[in-house]
Amino acid sequence: MTRTAIWRASLAMFAGVMLGSVSWALKLPPLGDQGQNPAPPPGPQPAPTPMPSPPPNLSIDPQLMARLDALEPEERRDLGVPPTPELRGGSPEAPTPNQIPGGQVITTKGLYSLIQGAAGTFVLLDILGGPTTLPGAVPALPARAPGNFQDQTQQQLSQYLSQLTRGNPQVPLVFYCLGVNCWQSYNAALRAIHLGYRNVLWYRGGLEAWSKAGLPTQPQQQSPKPSP
Repeated sequence: MTRTAIWRASLAMFAGVMLGSVSWALKLPPLGDQGQNPAPPPGPQPAPTPMPSPPPNLSIDPQLMARLDALEPEERRDLGVPPTPELRGGSPEAPTPNQIPGGQVITTKGLYSLIQGAAGTFVLLDILGGPTTLPGAVPALPARAPGNFQDQTQQQLSQYLSQLTRGNPQVPLVFYCLGVNCWQSYNAALRAIHLGYRNVLWYRGGLEAWSKAGLPTQPQQQSPKPSP
């Protein structure tokens, strides 16, 4: 299947998705720390809009809090790789930076708070394409491709994100893949930053960190076959 066909299938599959809507088998209260790690943007540009804080004085599951807190050092760990504003070619399976130029790193703790509705609407994008996914995630596999910010992938991603966000560049976009040794979501997040999206959140810990926290996943839905 070509990249164009994948984009079309993804749009057909998720045309009716409401932004930020997530179906949970488990509903826990939001946590108090957004868990984001800002990085300086590549050159002069408007700063991302700060994410709202979750409502205060809510009860928190202490076991979940302990797991999320224990994950943060690994999710933020400096692996000795400097952040780059360029798309990565070659193997995507390698240590990643702990910052992203023009965007923010979000940890499992921060993403959990976001999903619980503390910060309004957002789009969660799966760049991995494995058998399991985070609940409510929409696929954007072609966005992980290397290349440049003027290629066909960039043009198709622009159209795809415009439909998902209804043309609002302020809508937070969360990109994830496998974990801290996966560059695919880094590439996708950089592409969104260069399209002018103001609140690009790179979930560096990815599916591995989410699973270690004991949070629910769901089977990857099958995209419909494109019309002949």
